[in-house]
Amino acid sequence: MTVTVAPTDAALMRGRFDAALAAFLHERRPRRPGRPDDDGTAAVHAVLRRFVLAGGKRLRPLFCYWGWRGFGGTDGTPIVVAAAALELFHAFALIHDDILDRSDRRRGRPTVHRVFAEWHARSGWHGDPEAYGRQAALLCGDLCAAWSGQMFHGCGLDTERLRRGHAVFARMRAEVIAGEYLDVVAAAGDGSVESALAVVRLKTARYTVTRPVQLGAALAGADPDVVAALAGFGDPLGDAFQLRDDLLGVFGEPAVTGKSNLDDLREGKPTVLMALARAAAGPAGAARLRALLGDPALDPAGAAEVRAIVEASGARAAVERMIRSRADAALAALDGLPLAERARAALAELAARAVDRRR
Repeated sequence: MTVTVAPTDAALMRGRFDAALAAFLHERRPRRPGRPDDDGTAAVHAVLRRFVLAGGKRLRPLFCYWGWRGFGGTDGTPIVVAAAALELFHAFALIHDDILDRSDRRRGRPTVHRVFAEWHARSGWHGDPEAYGRQAALLCGDLCAAWSGQMFHGCGLDTERLRRGHAVFARMRAEVIAGEYLDVVAAAGDGSVESALAVVRLKTARYTVTRPVQLGAALAGADPDVVAALAGFGDPLGDAFQLRDDLLGVFGEPAVTGKSNLDDLREGKPTVLMALARAAAGPAGAARLRALLGDPALDPAGAAEVRAIVEASGARAAVERMIRSRADAALAALDGLPLAERARAALAELAARAVDRRR
């Protein structure tokens, strides 16, 4: 169905993205020839369906959609489907990231590898439930990555538009994997602000804002120079988004964020926040951070001590300033882009949600 006047309300757009995702997943439900029975993979499909549809802000599809509208693209099912495909790629990234980070909660629910590990344990199967959970989740993530490309290419847009968009989509995929690798390196490396910022840019910023909005613009036929210029908006805003996420990972309320505020600390995640804290905490504070961060058994009392050191060091306030300066830079760049005004307003609103989000 084509909507002649596109809704600007994010909740309405989310409903359209979710309907496209639900339809795509329904078509891929397991079946045997001639019968809608389980072919042995029903559990995978059920877990992925819940994971993909049961939460998330849908920021990436929204940035893609408004990149499209900003350069003359009209509303309709094809762009909604193309944009929604980004959510399947996001699912791939989250599932793999949770495995690497050993996270137990995502969007207020057990992570995919925890779901499979618990299922293995309840079933009384042979072997290690934790290993089974990681292996099954790894394959689920791979499936989401494959599905994202399939959904994108089957969206219904013409071949030339898809060719232009594919170049952005492929670059985004490579960057996310490179960023995840740099995150692994950073965990074993110097823990500097510079290395943490490099991870932020490749692992999250580019695929959260820059590439989605560029994808929409490229699909709409925007001039390549203008598509490239959208990085002036997307890169700093994506950085601000991840810096906010790092703050929420330490200071956020799990009931609001849907994930633990202990995981990053237990992992010893090499964030900009922690790099700044170590540099500014003084010898005693830095020593305590070294002792506490990365302890898989870190308890709430130890986490509270970490938060107190980070706060006293000024690192939290410094990251807040970094978020604000990057958000301001993104909005200044947005003002200079040749966008349709309706799309400019929608992107500015999305920028505010990305930086000041509660979830």
